[in-house]
Amino acid sequence: MAEIRYNATGRRKNSIAQVFLKPGAGNITINNKPLDKYFPFETMKMVVQQPLNTVSVNGKYDVNIRVKGGGVSGQAGAIKHGIARALVKVNSDFRPPLKKEGFLTRDPRAVERKKYGQKGARARFQFSKR
Repeated sequence: MAEIRYNATGRRKNSIAQVFLKPGAGNITINNKPLDKYFPFETMKMVVQQPLNTVSVNGKYDVNIRVKGGGVSGQAGAIKHGIARALVKVNSDFRPPLKKEGFLTRDPRAVERKKYGQKGARARFQFSKR
């Protein structure tokens, strides 16, 4: 008999995370590395585990994640989004608390592009009258 697996995709900035959830001991693996090795910062580990803690299933599911693109913060946000989406597939009763915390909403904020003739996206060169 095939094992039960739930998968979902999460996105944040330029990061894309593919999340695979299956019943287990609560191991979180990111790009074949344990959570502690992949994210050295406690804040990032906390961000990744927020959806699991919100619905009180931390330690009941093994989470295997493939993430690419972006930086550390964007990847953590993409993983959080993907885990939340996968948990809704596990049990539709998880949707209201996850939605209330804002974990199911894709964060649309991204870096604004640099404009030509300027120093940056909004920063202009200093004006000098003389």
